[in-house]
Amino acid sequence: MENKELDVAIIGGGQAGLSMSHCLMSRGLNNHLIFERNQLGHSWRNERWDSFCLVTPNFQCRLPGYDYDGTDPNGFMLKNEIVAFIERYAKSFNPPLMEGVTVNSVLLRKAGFTVETSSGSWNTQQVVIATGAYHRPRKLPGSQKIPGSIMQIHSAEYKNPKQIPDGEVIVVGSAQSGCQIAEDLHLEGRKVHLCLGSAPRSPRFYRGRDVVDWFEEMGHYDKPIHEFENPEEVRHETNHYLTGRDGGREMDLRQFALEGMSLYGFLESIDASGFNVRPDVNEKLDLADETYVRLRNIIDKYILNQGLEIPSEEPYIPVWKPNVEQTRLNFADQRISAIIWAIGFAPEFGFVKAPVFDNKGYPCCVRGVTDCPGLYFLGLPWLYTWGSGRFAGVARDADYLAEKIALREPIHAPI
Repeated sequence: MENKELDVAIIGGGQAGLSMSHCLMSRGLNNHLIFERNQLGHSWRNERWDSFCLVTPNFQCRLPGYDYDGTDPNGFMLKNEIVAFIERYAKSFNPPLMEGVTVNSVLLRKAGFTVETSSGSWNTQQVVIATGAYHRPRKLPGSQKIPGSIMQIHSAEYKNPKQIPDGEVIVVGSAQSGCQIAEDLHLEGRKVHLCLGSAPRSPRFYRGRDVVDWFEEMGHYDKPIHEFENPEEVRHETNHYLTGRDGGREMDLRQFALEGMSLYGFLESIDASGFNVRPDVNEKLDLADETYVRLRNIIDKYILNQGLEIPSEEPYIPVWKPNVEQTRLNFADQRISAIIWAIGFAPEFGFVKAPVFDNKGYPCCVRGVTDCPGLYFLGLPWLYTWGSGRFAGVARDADYLAEKIALREPIHAPI
């Protein structure tokens, strides 16, 4: 069977892929298709826990031609509300979306690309990879040594505390997912052992406003990555932990410890009976709090420079410090029934057969444009700004790429 012809193929039907389609359609570039392996909104629908909500205010949900349309711009949409928002967005412009279609490979040809899928093959002049960067759940080496009687799941598989068998629970990783899942279990009265990583901490509210409001006003979210001193370090740094739960509130691991959560340092090694951990809880909490205080200081300086009359707040004082640093977490002694791995994801772009990746398999591009003519990436963290991998900034990136695509003058008639 002869391959069908396209001007542009978009791989991935999340907010990035939909944004790309909208920007192309607004330029009259209608001969494109979005290939989505699952259902529209799949990752929000199926890879988040039941109480999941955004950590950035709803007003930052700004997709091309479609800003947040609800009644609570300063709130934080729950999982089902996010799915509904994406579905409404798709209905607003009816993109050419193929759901349930797996892209097996994107092959570079002399003139364009061949996209081979579970529903046939297409020749296309240009391709946008809009699958994000969170593909393969990570687990630490040695996890196979853990007894089979202990449940092991990744954060992407966690739904709610009822899913976890009776007993105590280890959460490995203290970035956004790890902290929020640990809190979810903690609020249900479960005993949680949290192994810390290097994630920094952010305030939720400060001096009368959400911290995101302050930094949006300061233009922080518009700063391109190339203006930072160490762009690659910025691109791969861990997200700050904070929460939008119950309207948003402070997330303080020290307070959790006061309430009975056990904190451990960095997980160094695993054996059949437990974890060996570094005695660095205090160090990690202090480093996270340094970021917390630094963000408050930036806001203080801005308020001063702008001459704003806003009441000050009391200096931050830690509410807890460890008396003894543990170096061992024993499964039997702590009656561990489950381990939740919240240590992120690895990118998986092996289906893209083009020489555009570094030695870690990460795409090399400038604002989504690769050295391979006609091949682009969208929706990656810090592709251009802080918001590139979020609702806040994907519209700007999609519009930029759509202009690049339009300048290459697609040659096929619409299908």
